[in-house]
Amino acid sequence: MCLFGDFRYRAQILFKKIFGLLKIPDTTSLQLKISNTHTINMNENRSIERKRFCISLFVSLIFIVALWCIKIFEIVEGISLYRLGVFPRQISGLPGIIFSPLIHSDFNHLISNSLSLLFLLIGLLYFYRDLSYKVILFIWITSGLMVWVGARDSYHIGASGLIYGLASFLFFSGVVRHDQRLMAISLIVVFFYGGLIWGILPVYPAISWEYHLFGGISGLIAAILFRNQGPPRKVWSWEQEEDENTPENL
Repeated sequence: MCLFGDFRYRAQILFKKIFGLLKIPDTTSLQLKISNTHTINMNENRSIERKRFCISLFVSLIFIVALWCIKIFEIVEGISLYRLGVFPRQISGLPGIIFSPLIHSDFNHLISNSLSLLFLLIGLLYFYRDLSYKVILFIWITSGLMVWVGARDSYHIGASGLIYGLASFLFFSGVVRHDQRLMAISLIVVFFYGGLIWGILPVYPAISWEYHLFGGISGLIAAILFRNQGPPRKVWSWEQEEDENTPENL
């Protein structure tokens, strides 16, 4: 009886182990875990994107506020800083390459530039986060040098050159990269800022159309120069399916 009882006890333990290994998983619980993980990832991505946008907005606003502070300082002190602009082919005009985008002739000039500059800066900082500061510096210096070399003999001031450079970069960068997401930004730029094309024509003598033209050229050069840097091109599922169905893979 003792032997039989011991055998029955061992058999029960063995059956429990076998049935434990063969236990059918709870698919409902598994699906719930996957769904929860997906929801958590989506929430994390949204939080990251929100943070990126807030940083882009904050940095852009800081720059716009700085422009307004400079203009208010001019009014309060009763001075004009236009001599800090670019004066072509004069050694004394070289510092204007750095300072001219910060100087505006009056509040109307500043107001007309502020909103466009704000939107374009946000777009650049948000979509080209790691590359944005290189692009701004390149457009800032290159357009200023071009104005110093090839513009009329006059003081050239204002952030218009930077605006044209950013708009040009955002448009051509999406086209050059063949990235559908960035090409959507290109279309938005054309929709909102397509009228900027008239600003590169010598229609109004009081406007530095040269800064507009050279800013646009600088943006195009930057788009080509930095085409392999910045956000990687996203490969969509349908593109992967096309690659798998090419003759080489069949």
